[in-house]
Amino acid sequence: MPPTFKLYDTMTRTVKPLETVEPGHLRFYCCGPTVYSHAHIGNFRTFVNADLVVRVAQALGWRVTYVSNITDVGHLTQDDAADAGGEDKMARALASKDGERFNSVWELAEHYEQGFRNDWNRLNLREPEVRPRATQHMREQILAVEELISQGRAYETPTGVYFSVDSFEDYGKLSGNRSRDDLKVAVREVVQDDNKRNPADFALWKKDDKHLMQWHSPWGWGFPGWHLECSCMARAYLGDTIDLHAGGEDLVFPHHECEIAQSESLTGKSFSNHWMHVRFLQVDGEKMAKSAGNFYTLRELVDVRGFDPLAVRYALLATPYGKPLNFTLTNLEAAERHVRRARSAAQRVSEALGKPFHQVEPGPTRWDRVYDEALEALCDDLNTSVALARFLEAIKDLTKEESWTPEEAVEAARLLRRFEDLLGLIGGERTSEEAAEPTEDAAWIEQKINERAEAKKAKNFARADAIRAELDAAGIELRDSPSGTEWVRRPQA
Repeated sequence: MPPTFKLYDTMTRTVKPLETVEPGHLRFYCCGPTVYSHAHIGNFRTFVNADLVVRVAQALGWRVTYVSNITDVGHLTQDDAADAGGEDKMARALASKDGERFNSVWELAEHYEQGFRNDWNRLNLREPEVRPRATQHMREQILAVEELISQGRAYETPTGVYFSVDSFEDYGKLSGNRSRDDLKVAVREVVQDDNKRNPADFALWKKDDKHLMQWHSPWGWGFPGWHLECSCMARAYLGDTIDLHAGGEDLVFPHHECEIAQSESLTGKSFSNHWMHVRFLQVDGEKMAKSAGNFYTLRELVDVRGFDPLAVRYALLATPYGKPLNFTLTNLEAAERHVRRARSAAQRVSEALGKPFHQVEPGPTRWDRVYDEALEALCDDLNTSVALARFLEAIKDLTKEESWTPEEAVEAARLLRRFEDLLGLIGGERTSEEAAEPTEDAAWIEQKINERAEAKKAKNFARADAIRAELDAAGIELRDSPSGTEWVRRPQA
């Protein structure tokens, strides 16, 4: 009997079974990034835990339809208020020093979306069935605004179209911001519009014929509100009622609260039956910020400091998603040691098997207890602390073996395949860091490593030492092992 998959539900404030409308089919939406810069590790904490939900559901034999969007318009800088103000994050990025290299905001969006996809692959994240862009679903958003106006739940002003929170009795049920006084404090009245009926009302459509990204609507040229985009994209691909909606804890209010109001007004049905929110990440006990010098992107940790991307994945999973995570380089170094041990065990098993371990289909093994306990822990509100402990226990048992018979190698490969499918911490042909597109710099390093190997093979040790010295001067550290040579970039001072 498989374990029951339970998650904390923000709406009910309880850990409860994840029940699907269609038995055995999880329809899952996770709010994706706004592609105005490279995503940071705090963003990826949410996506790594969403990936874990997908893997656990699939381990239970469920079908999963996973949708995670790309926001490429409409996300304003002052987004802590229901009706955000400030500049569009995309336009602001284009006007920055880094944005000077792009010819248009469309080019900027494409660049950072591709960077995000590369980082996604390096972290061994399962690809969503659909990754919609906000700019590709303008018709759905305009039609939704028209419908809300016809219902009397939205109204037009000289600056835009606003959703009336007074028209939706349950506004505030997710965040607890129900009273008028609470809402006034929460929204901070960022947008000053004398025509708004209530300071808490939020924009569905912003009128702006000077905006860099604009579309014609019945209310003139402009762009959609950030909250509206996710409502329409989730409904387009997952239906009126979805099983699970996820995001970072900063999205509870206002983003998800506004999504609920719009969606349930449009359909008359519950928008999502379960809400999952990932807690914040700190670095060395402090809020991550560029000004504090503790702002990390995956590229910084992998390409500059030389860490394995799957060590970053491990570190982001080490603390269960419902607790704040204190990210430190010391913890990341420990995570890298765990990942290397797992990779080493996988390589030995693959060599004994005569092919990569992930080519063996999962099946029963003598270590079923360890795997089952890991799965049970993850079904208990993604208890990654216990699941990772069981994973390391399995790796330790495999490492004890001095040699493998063909039959034992198959059994060990099955275990590794099951854990890889569940946790994604070893990597495979598509999902390891080699799957990311190599840079010219990386290609040059690999060329030098090959030249050094040829020199050593020819017993030209002086040439081999010279190549090592050349790489060392470039900040590249070589790590030789019986299985070959790996390289990492030394951390910059």
